[in-house]
Amino acid sequence: MNIYEQLQNRILVIDGAMGTMIQRHQLTEADYRGTRFANWHTDVKGNNDLLCITQPEVIIGIHLQYLEAGANIIETNTFSSTSIAQADYDMQSIAYELNVAAAHCAREAVARYKAAHPTAADALYVAGAIGPLNKTLSLSPDVNNPGYRAVTFDEVVAAYTEQIKGLVEGGVDVLLIETIFDTLNAKAAIFAAKQYFRANPVPAERSGKCKGELPIMISGTITDASGRTLSGQTLEAFYISVAHANPLSVGLNCALGAQEMRSHIEELSGLATCFTSAYPNAGLPNAMGEYDEQPHETAHFIEEWAKEGFVNIVGGCCGTTPDHIKHIADHVRALTPRKPPVALATLED
Repeated sequence: MNIYEQLQNRILVIDGAMGTMIQRHQLTEADYRGTRFANWHTDVKGNNDLLCITQPEVIIGIHLQYLEAGANIIETNTFSSTSIAQADYDMQSIAYELNVAAAHCAREAVARYKAAHPTAADALYVAGAIGPLNKTLSLSPDVNNPGYRAVTFDEVVAAYTEQIKGLVEGGVDVLLIETIFDTLNAKAAIFAAKQYFRANPVPAERSGKCKGELPIMISGTITDASGRTLSGQTLEAFYISVAHANPLSVGLNCALGAQEMRSHIEELSGLATCFTSAYPNAGLPNAMGEYDEQPHETAHFIEEWAKEGFVNIVGGCCGTTPDHIKHIADHVRALTPRKPPVALATLED
C-alpha cells in the first residue's frame, strides 16, 4: 500500500527531533571529525549532518529508536545538507555525499527494524528532509540596504537540486521541504524538485500517483501569535503560494508548541485540499533554551487535534524524543484521519 492509500485510511506518525537526540550522545569535536576529517581546517562540532558520514551508527541508532517508538515516517539527517548551509564549515563540496549517506542511514535503520520485526504490518517511509537555508531570498541581511540579498534564486535552486539528487539517489520515498520561514526559498526548492524529476523521472514503483516524481511534503513555520511566517505571510497566503506543487501534504512544524499551534492547524485543515501534517515543538523553550513539555502532555494536545479531524500526519520537532513519539502514536492509532475537502483529485488524474 503506497503512502497515499495509507493516509486515506489512518493517521501516520512522523519522527521527533534529531538534534535533541544527538545532544544526548555528548559528542566531541573529534567524534564529529572522525578519521576522514581529523585534520579539517575549521571546527565542525555542531555540523550534525556530517555525522551521517563520520558516525553513521549514531544516526542509525536514533532512527531505530523512533521506529521502535511507532514512527511510520523517519526524516533523513539532512536539515543543513546544502552547499549553501555547509559553507559555514567550508564543506560545500560534500553536500551531495551528505545526502546520499543520510538516506542510506535511514534506509539501513528501516532494514534493521524490519529484520527485527518480520511480522510488523506497518508500512515505513523515509522522508528526505530539505531545510530552510541560512540565507533568505525575501529578506535583506543588511538593515541599511533592504534591497540587498545574500543569495540569488538560481543559486538556491542549484543548491537544492544537488540536495534532491543525493536524497533521491540515496533511496528516500518522499521529499519533505520543512521549517519554511521564507516561502520564496521553499518555492525554489519546489522548482528544483520539479525540474529534477522532469529530467530524471523515477520509476512507477517509487512515484506511485506522482507520475515520475516522488511525493512532496511541505511544512511551514508560524513564528508567533500573529499567525504569520517570518517573511510576513499569513497561513492562507502561505498555503496558496505552495499549493501549485500538488503536494502530498502541507503542514506546520517548529517555533510553537502544540498548545500555541492549535488554532493554526485548525485553520490549515479548512484550507488544504491535500493531506495536512503537524509536528510541534515540545512546548516553548524555558529560560535555558530547553524544552520541558512531557510526552503525555504533547500527546494530549495532538490527540485532541486528531479527534477534531484536523490532521493526517503528526509527530514532533524541537525537544521531542522517542518517548514523545510513542505517546503520540499510542494516542492517535485508533483515530480516524482527516478527510481533505477535495480528495486528492489532481493526484488521481
